[in-house]
Amino acid sequence: MGSGGSAGRAAVAVVAEGPEGGEQRLEVRGRRVPAALWAQRGLRKLYLSGVGLRELPAELATLQHLRTLALDGNELMEVPEALCHLPHLTHLYLGRNGLQGLPATFSHLQSLRCLWLEGNFLRSFPRSLLLLPDLRSLQLGDNRLPRLPAALPSMAGLRGLWLYGNRFQEFPSVLLRMVQLRVLDLDRNRIARFPDLTGLSALCLLSYDHNPVRQPPRVGDAVRLVGEGAQEFMEERRERLQSLQQQEEEEEEGPEAPLPAPEDDSPLLQDEEGGFAALPSSPGET
Repeated sequence: MGSGGSAGRAAVAVVAEGPEGGEQRLEVRGRRVPAALWAQRGLRKLYLSGVGLRELPAELATLQHLRTLALDGNELMEVPEALCHLPHLTHLYLGRNGLQGLPATFSHLQSLRCLWLEGNFLRSFPRSLLLLPDLRSLQLGDNRLPRLPAALPSMAGLRGLWLYGNRFQEFPSVLLRMVQLRVLDLDRNRIARFPDLTGLSALCLLSYDHNPVRQPPRVGDAVRLVGEGAQEFMEERRERLQSLQQQEEEEEEGPEAPLPAPEDDSPLLQDEEGGFAALPSSPGET
């Protein structure tokens, strides 16, 4: 999202105002957002990425129309309480901060659809996320998670889950119950064995690279794999599916029967060249 920043130089916050989408640029100096920002109550999008923020004032909660908030690449040690009182927030970016957990009030963000928390210091799955059933995209890569909660399937809206760079020693069995997942990223963990994943019928992409596995996981025929041996596996699968498709087409067409020679009493039709041919049989006679 952001390009990084430091306390010793001015950074820029890009503010997209209201439904018109007009942008206003404000300078952030000394890790402080200009007070004038909080007076703009109609803001829909606010980007404060990489500007060295360590905290945000309570005035953040006055931006009740905010839908997108980017705070990635800052120095936040905890989620500002005011953030949890933005009822229309749908996209929230908190990656690359110093977060070790989320407050219980985080569950108030019932409109949230996309949450990025990569590159923090989470040692356990935040329980407040389990109360966000409509969250669709959850980015938890590069944290310190060793396991997932048994209640994870309560997040029925989840479609994309990024868990790369964590501390999973085994494949989290609870994921077998997340049948609605379309994207699952488990790169850079310590998983030596994957179970049969063909039951994840909605899955479109599985990334398992940089795990100590000896062969690609077993998945449905429509799943794209990313990892060691995946290319060869997908090429073999493609050839197999093409062969099966060709075989099915041949079976549907059936063997082509030779045209029988007309008998003496067979009705004849004159062809275009002036010769004669037997009248085709009706469908019921073949």
